[in-house]
Amino acid sequence: MTQPPNQPPQPGGFGAPQDPPPSGGFGAPQTPPPPQGAPGTPPPPQGPPPGTPPTPPSGAPQPGYGYPQQPGAAPGPYGQQPGPYNSGPYAQPQQPGPYGQQPGYGYPQPQYPGAPGTPPPGPGSRNPFRNKTVLAIGAAVAALAVIGGTVWAVTAGGDDKKDKKPVAQQSDDPKPSGSGGPVNPGDGSGAGDGATEDLNEGRQPGEARVLWYKEAPDAPGSGADAPGMWVTDETVVKAAYKQLFAFNVDDGKPTWDAITFPQKICSVTDEKTADDKIIVAYMSGASDRAKCNQLQEIDLDTGAKGWEQEAEEGELFDTILSAELTVVGDVLMVARSQSGTAYDITSGKKLYDKKKYGDACFPAGFAGGGDRLLQVASCGAGGNNAHDELQELDPKTGKVKWTYAYKKGWRIERAYSVDPVVIYADNKDEKVWNISTFAVGKVTSQVGVDEDFAPECGWAILDRDLQGCQGVAVADDTLYLPTKATTGANEIVAIGLADGKEKWRVKSPVEEPMLPMQVEGGKLIAYVEPSYDSGGRIVAIPTGGGSHQPAELLQNPQGAADIENSFYSRDIAWADGRFFLSSARLTGNDDAKEKLMLAYGK
Repeated sequence: MTQPPNQPPQPGGFGAPQDPPPSGGFGAPQTPPPPQGAPGTPPPPQGPPPGTPPTPPSGAPQPGYGYPQQPGAAPGPYGQQPGPYNSGPYAQPQQPGPYGQQPGYGYPQPQYPGAPGTPPPGPGSRNPFRNKTVLAIGAAVAALAVIGGTVWAVTAGGDDKKDKKPVAQQSDDPKPSGSGGPVNPGDGSGAGDGATEDLNEGRQPGEARVLWYKEAPDAPGSGADAPGMWVTDETVVKAAYKQLFAFNVDDGKPTWDAITFPQKICSVTDEKTADDKIIVAYMSGASDRAKCNQLQEIDLDTGAKGWEQEAEEGELFDTILSAELTVVGDVLMVARSQSGTAYDITSGKKLYDKKKYGDACFPAGFAGGGDRLLQVASCGAGGNNAHDELQELDPKTGKVKWTYAYKKGWRIERAYSVDPVVIYADNKDEKVWNISTFAVGKVTSQVGVDEDFAPECGWAILDRDLQGCQGVAVADDTLYLPTKATTGANEIVAIGLADGKEKWRVKSPVEEPMLPMQVEGGKLIAYVEPSYDSGGRIVAIPTGGGSHQPAELLQNPQGAADIENSFYSRDIAWADGRFFLSSARLTGNDDAKEKLMLAYGK
């Protein structure tokens, strides 16, 4: 039994957000600290000084199981006291760790700017710029330059281009007519532009094949986004800078002519509709005053363009420099900085606006899936009543079904799942986190697992990007999260959403991290990272009773391990026995041909 964050714990309750507990704890995915004055940084929390034991309200029941414990347990990560009940929107500041304090138990570590589990720059990290228009970070650019050199060695055949205009990569090999994009032979032999290295050369018995490999189109020297990756029965579609490419899932040949937009792509719908359509947003111009407001519907199967229009502007200070696009059934929600507008996704017709309400509550982000639409609002604007609110909306009308208010200092960062509703929130000042499951506006359970979780999440500087995480899965009333591993193997933990307790955990089969992707056929599909001398692999983990040992589905060939391991920013997908890996950010590096996509199969 778990009470809402603004209620005292009940006897026998577990994991309920508490008043400040003693120091100790652990457990949050890592990410770099935010710049000073980063948007969304919560104000200092109210409450007793660090180390003050919580005091229940007068007449409140005495705490039962799940209440913060006193220091003295065995040291956890970073040598602090684990304190396995420091979860919740009122947990106490912890011992030194990232940002000078250690996160509390059961709560993902503070993510800046708002991304649990964002990995540090380096091979295999997920894109920190996913679907966002942000400034490049010097260290990341330096890392990308090194990775670019690695690609050059693998995909030799580039030239000294001085012209940075976005053009499709040319190939000396025959290619299908009307390709309009980077084309490779589709036989695993490399880039198709003179490269001689066969990515399947020396493939060992039992290893999967590289089905095909694609280089990226040229990007400006400042870099460019390559958001989204959508897989249908026969086609995988990928965005890169100003273009949208479509490749046959088996041989990589273009399935329709590449689409070139007038300006750079600034956002996409991560999820496709039931009839395989997406919405692409591109900039209104190339100047600093350009908006991310040009909407275009695209059919993934044919490349046909559907409706197009300009998204509405907000009021003063309500910008659309970076749009967040969310699909819920046949509704498209376009989020601005302080509001949102819903459209009929089949026609582009406007349905309604979501604007400021109540005590200066401004919509700050949306999450959707199936027939459920969630809204997160930022309220109080730094005052004494500053807080976040979570709402479920009727996607057709925007009518509020229920509202849940978090306490001051807590920021709703991620929606790990929309159906059921599983929300990750954190308190950056107190360095604690909380993962709660909701039903009709009530907290039904909270994660109470003594662990340091590390899903891969993009950075969200200008908005929340509530659904911008990989490496987390929810199915059959179970949450699957990867543990952090600085080196070597990690584990995937299965957590019951009914009570927040651990069901089971399984270790990566090799000394490399493992990420959950999805559940299908009663098995959790996970991606095991490659090493420098071995390809990655796809494994299936039984989710029912009995053994949970991973069974290998694909072992990627060692010959492509260098390329697979050097996708700095990436998207991954598993569909119909094939594994797709794509870049989510292009560096614009002139010294090397950049990677776009890599596909594996039997």
